[in-house]
Amino acid sequence: MKLGVVGLPNVGKSTLFNAITNAGAQAANYPFCTIEPNTGVVAVPDSRLDVLSEMYHPEKYTPATIEFVDIAGLVRGASKGEGLGNKFLSHIREVDAIVHVVRCFDDDNIIHVDGSVNPARDIETIETELLLADMETVEKRREKAAGMLKKGEAKFRVEAEAAEKLLKHMDEGRLARSCPLTEEEREVTSGWFLLTDKPVLYAANISEDEIGDDNEKVKIVEEIAKRENARVMVISARVEEEIAQLPLDEKAVFLEELGIGESGLDRLVKACYELLGLISYLTAGPKEVRAWTIPNGFRAPQAAGKIHSDFEKGFIRAEIVAYDDLVREGSMNACKEKGLVRSEGKEYVMKDGDVTLFRFNV
Repeated sequence: MKLGVVGLPNVGKSTLFNAITNAGAQAANYPFCTIEPNTGVVAVPDSRLDVLSEMYHPEKYTPATIEFVDIAGLVRGASKGEGLGNKFLSHIREVDAIVHVVRCFDDDNIIHVDGSVNPARDIETIETELLLADMETVEKRREKAAGMLKKGEAKFRVEAEAAEKLLKHMDEGRLARSCPLTEEEREVTSGWFLLTDKPVLYAANISEDEIGDDNEKVKIVEEIAKRENARVMVISARVEEEIAQLPLDEKAVFLEELGIGESGLDRLVKACYELLGLISYLTAGPKEVRAWTIPNGFRAPQAAGKIHSDFEKGFIRAEIVAYDDLVREGSMNACKEKGLVRSEGKEYVMKDGDVTLFRFNV
């Protein structure tokens, strides 16, 4: 999973990125501090792996991972190249989902590119630039499809119709992901990598003093997200930066004192998994304990293919026990004795936390 962290300059993007990945991206108080996108790969927090490691003492411990890409601050006119905009927009095309950091705090010491903090305007600025870039992409696709239709290439009809629908939809200021395309049209346009077709999580960045308080600016972000069918999480990038620098044994105490329970990384990962419809199944044994990320709805052979293509081709069955059952009984053998290990075939839909052993023959 690859997530692009975007927003206007000086909204806390790089600070949040640093906190989450400990990658040390420069966070300075001026626009375009981030020129090349910083990339950090982080382990997905999963306490189940820790428990399984205690049971099996494996040679390898392999959590699922997420790649975060800190993309330089976009500004008005980015779609036309302002502020190195075209280069930045190309980086966004490569991600699976967008984490849009929105400034919801006032601080006279931190410059705002538009002179004041206004979440609705800031969100609109970013969305407008993404939309304008998408319209240019779709227009090119329409022209190409129209040309191919004139040559008698009937297979381009779906592409032409999808482009017409999208352009009409976006002309009204609406995002690509809300366009009512048919399943066939959606399949065609998925290869266009439209920026406004990507799922969005708004990260409403508040000050440390406002944790747990009502924040009118956050409410504005929540209203916009509700209209767009997007998600919101409230976070303080500065606090997350402090948490990231603490020793492990002090983090839990600090989080408890703040009354937030989980770190921003934990909450961000959970929110992004839900946003993208992802789950994790687990494999466990003395050689390796590992989490595998798959789309919710994957059948057993598809899940096996995440480990190796041969597992999917030669799939025979999956031997599965629920994580809770395995932990309660203490071993796979104990689960087998109690009839808790199931033998599932090709039609089985995987569940989050399935501890799985695939049988295959190639």
